[in-house]
Amino acid sequence: MTITLTKEEQDAQVQHNEYCYAGGLVEYVAWLNNDKKPLHDPIAFRKELDGIIVDVSLQWCSDSYSDTVLGYANSIRTVDGGTHIEGLKTSLTRTINSFAKKSKIMKDKDISLSGEHVREGMTCIISVKVPNPEFEGQTKTRLGNPEVRRIVEQSVQENLTEYLELHPDVLDSILSKSLNALKAALAAKRARELVRTKSVLKSSSLPGKLADCASSNPAESEIFIVEGDSAGGSAKQGRDRKFQAILPLRGKILNIERRDEAAMYKNEEIQNLILGLGLGVKVHVVLF
Repeated sequence: MTITLTKEEQDAQVQHNEYCYAGGLVEYVAWLNNDKKPLHDPIAFRKELDGIIVDVSLQWCSDSYSDTVLGYANSIRTVDGGTHIEGLKTSLTRTINSFAKKSKIMKDKDISLSGEHVREGMTCIISVKVPNPEFEGQTKTRLGNPEVRRIVEQSVQENLTEYLELHPDVLDSILSKSLNALKAALAAKRARELVRTKSVLKSSSLPGKLADCASSNPAESEIFIVEGDSAGGSAKQGRDRKFQAILPLRGKILNIERRDEAAMYKNEEIQNLILGLGLGVKVHVVLF
C-alpha cells in the first residue's frame, strides 16, 4: 500500500509526501528494533489455509529482556490479543523446546523452556486475514475465531522449523538466548527463596552446623570457617564463646566460575555461608 498526502494552498507551492514500506512486516520489525542489537535478520513467512492468510515476521535481540508481540486481524490492531496471538505463542514455545531437546542442549529430565523464556528479546508482528472475523470485548479489539488459532499454530510450526533447520546459526543464537533466560529465572527464584529463608532464620534455628557466639555485636564478633566436622569440633573447644563463632563446611563446595548462579544459590554450603555471614544476594538476579 502507498499513501500519498498532498498539501495544496492558494498561491503556494504544492507539497507531496509519499509513504510506502516495500518490505512489509519485515521492515516493520526492523524499524522496531532499530536501536537494539539483533541476533539475526528478521524471519518472515506467509501461509494460506482454508481461506485464512497468516503473515508473520519475528526477530530476537541480544540486549532486550522483554518481548514485543503486535497482532493485526484484517489490518485492525488487536491490542487485546486473540486466538492468533495465542496460537503464535503456543507454537513458538513448542517449536523451540523441540529443537532444544533434539540438539541435546536440554535433556528430557530438564525443565522445559516456558513461553516467557522463549520470547525474551523477541519482536514479532503477526497479521491475519480472516473472511468472517469475530471480534470480542467492549472495544472489539480481540480476535475470537477459534479456527484461526489452529491455522496459526500449524503455520508457525511448519515455517519456523523449516527456517531454523536451514539456518543452524540462527537456531543456536535463539536457543542460547532462551536458555540464559531460563537460568536467570531459576537464579532469581533461588535468590528469593534464600532471602525468605534468611528472614525466617533470624528468629529460628541457625544455618548448617554454625556454633554461634554469645555476643550480638558484629564489631567485636568473629566467625571461623573450618573444613569438616572434625576441625569444627577442635575449633569449638579452643574458642572464646563470648565473641567467636565456628562454621564447619565440607571441602571443595563448588567451582562457581564454571557454574551458573542458579546452581550457586542451590548449593547448601553456599546457602549456609550467606545465612551465617548475614550476606545478601545479587540484586540484578532478583530483578531479572
